[in-house]
Amino acid sequence: MTQEAPRSIIDFFSDIPDPRVNRTKHHPLINIITMAICAVLSGADTWTEIEAFGHAKKAWLSAFLDLKPGIPSHDTFGRVFAQIDPEAFQSAFAEWTQAMSGAIKGVIAIDGKTLRHSYDRPSGKGAIVVVSAWVDRNHLVLGQRNVSEKSHEITAIPALLEMLVLEGCIVTIDAMGAQTAIAAQIINQKGDYILALKGNQGRLHEQAAWFFMWALDVAFREDESRIRTGYAPENMAVLRHMAVNLLKQDTSVKGDIKNKRLRCAWDDHYREKILRTGLI
Repeated sequence: MTQEAPRSIIDFFSDIPDPRVNRTKHHPLINIITMAICAVLSGADTWTEIEAFGHAKKAWLSAFLDLKPGIPSHDTFGRVFAQIDPEAFQSAFAEWTQAMSGAIKGVIAIDGKTLRHSYDRPSGKGAIVVVSAWVDRNHLVLGQRNVSEKSHEITAIPALLEMLVLEGCIVTIDAMGAQTAIAAQIINQKGDYILALKGNQGRLHEQAAWFFMWALDVAFREDESRIRTGYAPENMAVLRHMAVNLLKQDTSVKGDIKNKRLRCAWDDHYREKILRTGLI
């Protein structure tokens, strides 16, 4: 039996539909996505910083990307990520995470987080809420779904669960997810569940959620982010989650995620090592 060759990060995201009209496709979509992944991994938190990373590391990026069109401007990065279908981007992320991590066992915590500065008063757009799944044992973000503005977290949980392989896992959800239909879905997907958590079980869920909230707020300044146009806030959240997953798998360098991002910015070899863990 022939063993399937490992897929690269580029492979997982290359099928995302390009939302641009043909006359504006000056840069391949996969170039834009890949540069953004590498830049966020290396400490970039804004479109301007992502563009700056591209110019600083153009020679390095040219080793695996065709950069004849050059480095996209920060306006291009912002405009494209504002248009990319977030569900397609989130699905590609979940598929990549499953491939990178293999079979997941243990506790999966489901929780929501408000992207505090994603609101846009002039357009009447409220702050975006993203529901994410985290696995405590591997310190991985498994997937995410954004909550539609006129909806509630409960409606996003079933779509998030559908993205996950739950066999052999225990899904923990706080009281907001204590719904009969959600419990039935988890069982149908061959998982177990603990809903409306109390005592030690509640603390376990809170610890898993706190770790990722802290990682995103401290290491990525997520709560300070002013990215708010179109789908850009939820798509930037996917980029941050990818960086968390890649950096948490590395044990060769001591320090927290913030320090590892700095190391990725400074050291091309370390950045390559981190990306290889993600099948690039």
